[in-house]
Amino acid sequence: MRQVVQNYKSGELALLDVPVPGCKPGGVLVRTAYSLISTGTELMKVSEAGMSMLGKARSRPDQVAKVMQSVATNGVPATYRKVMGKLDSYTPLGYSLCGVVEQVGAGIDDVAVGDVVACAGNEHALHAELNWVPKNLYAPVPDGLAPRHAAFGTVGSIAMQGVRRGEPQLGEVALVIGLGLIGQLVAQLLTASGVRVVGADPDPARCELAERLGAAACGDPGSAAVEAAVAELTGGHGADQVYLAAGGGSNQPVELAAHLARDRGRVVDIGKCRLDLPWNAYYEKELDVRFSRSYGPGRYDPEYELEGRDYPIGYVRWTERRNLACFLDLVARGRVDVEPLISHIADFDNAVETYQRLKDGELKAVAVLFGYPGTDRPAEAPTPEVAVPAVRRGSAATAPARAAKAPVRLAFVGAGNYASSMLLPHLAQRDGVELSTVVTTTALSAANAQRKFGFAEATTDLDAVLGDKSIDAVFVVTRHSSHADLTRKALLAGKTVFVEKPLALTEDELSGVLAAVEESGNDRLQVGFNRRFAPLLHEARQRFGARTGPASLRYLVNAGPLAHGSWYTQQGTEGSRFAGEGGHFVDTASWLLAADPVSVYAVTTAGNDDLQLVLRYPDGSTATISYVTTGATGFPKETLDLVADGKVLRLDDFVRASVYGRKRWVSSRLPKARDKGQNAELAAFVRAVRTGGPMPIPLESLVATTAATLAVRTSLAGGAPVTLARTR
Repeated sequence: MRQVVQNYKSGELALLDVPVPGCKPGGVLVRTAYSLISTGTELMKVSEAGMSMLGKARSRPDQVAKVMQSVATNGVPATYRKVMGKLDSYTPLGYSLCGVVEQVGAGIDDVAVGDVVACAGNEHALHAELNWVPKNLYAPVPDGLAPRHAAFGTVGSIAMQGVRRGEPQLGEVALVIGLGLIGQLVAQLLTASGVRVVGADPDPARCELAERLGAAACGDPGSAAVEAAVAELTGGHGADQVYLAAGGGSNQPVELAAHLARDRGRVVDIGKCRLDLPWNAYYEKELDVRFSRSYGPGRYDPEYELEGRDYPIGYVRWTERRNLACFLDLVARGRVDVEPLISHIADFDNAVETYQRLKDGELKAVAVLFGYPGTDRPAEAPTPEVAVPAVRRGSAATAPARAAKAPVRLAFVGAGNYASSMLLPHLAQRDGVELSTVVTTTALSAANAQRKFGFAEATTDLDAVLGDKSIDAVFVVTRHSSHADLTRKALLAGKTVFVEKPLALTEDELSGVLAAVEESGNDRLQVGFNRRFAPLLHEARQRFGARTGPASLRYLVNAGPLAHGSWYTQQGTEGSRFAGEGGHFVDTASWLLAADPVSVYAVTTAGNDDLQLVLRYPDGSTATISYVTTGATGFPKETLDLVADGKVLRLDDFVRASVYGRKRWVSSRLPKARDKGQNAELAAFVRAVRTGGPMPIPLESLVATTAATLAVRTSLAGGAPVTLARTR
């Protein structure tokens, strides 16, 4: 999709191709019909971006203060890199739009696909073709209200909150200084409330527009006409309220407010003008200076805006969302008229040119809308989908019957390097386990495994093993391309199955495995995702404790280059390297976050096999997996950070772990061998076979992890996030 962005360092404006946002729980995915350019706030940002570095510093002294604090804390070089990195990044524009709901996230029941909504928020109602908007930042559009008018909802809410802060009463007189977009809406809302309005703006066209829309009188702030109008309407007492809706660096609005306000009047700052209050003037009248914070109560509260926690109406009558809905209702009933405010509707394709014309003054406007292509066409799917097949167990799935005290008899299909080095050594000496049969494609490799690990039999006949009712479980440790087929056959034969990752290389293979589960009623399956069983990671997770809020997880896998001639390079038959190994890291992330992913977005680095993968989870958590092949071989292979609730869990290559929170915990400093969980994983598997208890990882989780790994290919091909759609 396309989005308007700006580089604050260079001032560049661009219509950039970006990934489609995922539809997270607690919100909706909206295809934009119209978005409104704030000719005040947004043009100020655009103008600041075009300034020199010194000009930027002068315009944002608050940010300069933060930079100086960072210098004192981190030093000049680190601060410089941080500031330049932030400046030299694309930032979004826009915060008010109307569009059509294309996808509804979990937990949303007040709108449906196809509904028209007005949306708010400088992170959620952007100039972009698609936006994900949380529940408290959208409101349904009343029937009959034109979408281009509903696009004014956010700006209207800003004006409405300013009016509420002024607490107008019937019959009062208000002075509105600045008749741009916000000022025009403030004037109309006051008029609709039974307040007589005087407007002040240096632009005669804006004054004429405000009078046409209901203001009693308007004029230049420096003219005697404004003062005369206020005196006439108030009997010489002065305005009951003054609304500062102007911008710029002049202190004239603040001084005019003090001059024309009545004794103990109210001055409300809505815009962003200079506020050098003349002390004597404000003191002598004991003026009540108030600030209006954006759209209303809830603004800047992440629990309200992002988590959808509403404020009780008995305590907070007008919230952001209620203000938005109220403004839409007023427009729908004709109490506020926004059509005369629309100076221009530009095609979204011409967004950059439109901003430039506004900045240069070529296009003089109160309000400008972007119209998006295809808004009258049926909604299309916002993102590709990959089905996560449902697990259907057919007849009641039960563990195969076995004698309670008999040893667990295991067969291995495949005895290559991984089986010989990471699995069989843990099983060969385990009490209560009997290595029954090893099956390989060549006679000599079977004989070698039999001699080394003590298998009772060695064979190349798979059918003989699957038909042997005395064998309790089958390990599938062959090349990737055969995993799904061998697993399917073993399940149909009634065996408990341990298959090394991956379970499948295609969606069809995964469906075939699940068809075998449904046909046989045998769901006794384990995939070799051993990281979740690593003792050090288990202890770190326990020390981290319960999590209440969304988490951010970063997993760096320094996989390194493949050895020359490795069969991993045979992607045509064995799948990609990540398809073979990536399930490990997806499973570990999902285990730490205690959920299965709902979307996958993957990108590759040009010229190599490095892969960046972003997983999103139902509660808003994200996991970023960087699978890289170009790193230094001396750097640890796996490092992981989990951040949530003011705590950080750190894992360093299964050798060291630490947790930072109210208390700090660090694992032993003595060097240890890397225990990635194979021994504990096998112990859990054997215990499940012996007792008939649940498998160590639920089958639904194994399927979800496999589907997420397979979705990487779909995401790379389409260049967009992929929704993992659960089938029923």
